[in-house]
Amino acid sequence: MSNSTLLENEIVVADKPAVPGLRFRGFQGESDFVHMVAVVNGSREADQGEWVGSLEETATDYAHLVNSDPFTDMIFAEVDGDVVGYGRCWWNNQVDGSISYLFFAHLLPEWRHSGIRRVMVRHLKQRLYQIAANHPADREKFFMNWAMQAETDWNNLLLSEGHEIVRYGFSMVRPNLDNIPHCPLPTGLEVRRGSDAESRQIWEAAREAFRDHWGMSEWNEASFTAWSQYPDYNPSLWQIAWAGDEVAGGVLNFIDEKENKAFNRQRGYTDPIFVRRPWRKQGVAKALIARSFQVLKEAGMTEAALGVDAENLSGALHLYRKMGFEEVKRSMTFKKPL
Repeated sequence: MSNSTLLENEIVVADKPAVPGLRFRGFQGESDFVHMVAVVNGSREADQGEWVGSLEETATDYAHLVNSDPFTDMIFAEVDGDVVGYGRCWWNNQVDGSISYLFFAHLLPEWRHSGIRRVMVRHLKQRLYQIAANHPADREKFFMNWAMQAETDWNNLLLSEGHEIVRYGFSMVRPNLDNIPHCPLPTGLEVRRGSDAESRQIWEAAREAFRDHWGMSEWNEASFTAWSQYPDYNPSLWQIAWAGDEVAGGVLNFIDEKENKAFNRQRGYTDPIFVRRPWRKQGVAKALIARSFQVLKEAGMTEAALGVDAENLSGALHLYRKMGFEEVKRSMTFKKPL
């Protein structure tokens, strides 16, 4: 890359930290994916995270971004030419008619004392203010972010920037797949595994069901395409309840092989779980979760996991506890009026 291209790609920020060799720049294309994965994986231990970044998943994500142009909506931090952090912003139409504005800023732990992360956050927020200025003035607008409790640096930064915790969630694990309960389905329903041919109908049913959940954004076509291209997409693991030719509910089980390898475990995910309105409060989710345990056990897994909104009004947290799941980590949702 020529010096002139580097200069054109540089981002000038206010209050740049006095770090020798520090430079901020924009996205340079697919060649940045390897740097992004390295930052995510290099932060995992400090943040007690479990997500394992990969080039394949990153490429899939960035091929299907919605309301985000990486060439205008990203920032990279380099020290002496090495990428030490990056961030991105985007926005979503919410189901309730409001608009959420989102951002993240990943930074390697050894640089978190430097002020680099705060500069990236403020740059991304300024970009979101520019975007929001072109959106209807009569709609509610707010920043929204997520964090795991162990991500103390990120949590403290958001709080210091005036973002408030408005919701909690749990990561839950069933530590074994023994003593799987027998949970009958309601009369008139049958369970089948998923298939590529039925995946669109199943996705549409899940989209409908999740519109009733707190804080949900509108699902879009790009999210369906990306979902069906992820390495852990495997309809043969799903448990889908059918009422004739209608989807009543489902558990879209998956196995993250790279995560299991990194943590030396055999974990499957019974997630996401959904039941459409006409079939709620009849034991559908319970029956599908029990069958999912069996499917994962047959696939060689020894434990199951999922995520849940701690304040879910449907009683999901209580159900998952009854099914043997235990809370292992807490997450937070942050909001701030735009």
